[in-house]
Amino acid sequence: MKPQSWDLKNMIKQFDVIIEKDSEGNFVASVPALRGCHTQAKSLDVLMERIREAIELCLEVQGETPESLDFVGIQRVSIAA
Repeated sequence: MKPQSWDLKNMIKQFDVIIEKDSEGNFVASVPALRGCHTQAKSLDVLMERIREAIELCLEVQGETPESLDFVGIQRVSIAA
């Protein structure tokens, strides 16, 4: 039996993750390309573990790989409130 070869280009998917800090000091991560994909943690290390798990679960539930988005940047907008 011939060993199976793997094409790493097709196995690895990359997602942009936005990380913020809430008023209680928790880190909050969200993935714009995956609707509803977000998590939070008290440390960045734990946050990154959790967002990887969240991405895997979102992909499993959605059943298909979303359209790739190109990250452009983040802008802060001020309004009178």
